[in-house]
Amino acid sequence: MSIWWSLHLRREAASVPLARRLLLGTMESAGVDPDISYDLSVALSEACANAVEHGGDAAHGASSEAYRVTAYLDGEKCRIEVTDSGPGFPAGRARTPLRPARGDAEHGRGLCLIQELADHVQIGNQPGRGGAVVSFDKILKWRKDPSLLTAWRIC
Repeated sequence: MSIWWSLHLRREAASVPLARRLLLGTMESAGVDPDISYDLSVALSEACANAVEHGGDAAHGASSEAYRVTAYLDGEKCRIEVTDSGPGFPAGRARTPLRPARGDAEHGRGLCLIQELADHVQIGNQPGRGGAVVSFDKILKWRKDPSLLTAWRIC
């Protein structure tokens, strides 16, 4: 089974739970194990929160009022990509490995958390355009009786 969706969201805090609820609903309908769904939803929330907070100051005339979330559930893997139109990550220098922030820090934990929750993470800039791209994937596990798959077998 393959499911794909993409959202173009305003850079507002209210967009973060909207994206998270859509992902959780998709995963539940597809029969994904709730623990895997939860991990991906937290990672998505962190990526969206970063786009909302840091995705402004558009480069090359692009609108900085929005960001895009795309999710692919394909076979045994889910891939999520969050793209904004802000300044992106600093160019011209290699990215240093992400280190966890201090436990009492209020900022700086999001990307590290995404790396902990996902199987594979790519963090960079859009090629030839302004904006950051955070993409991550995770191997899926399934509930014993997935509702969407059960409904398809009945038909």
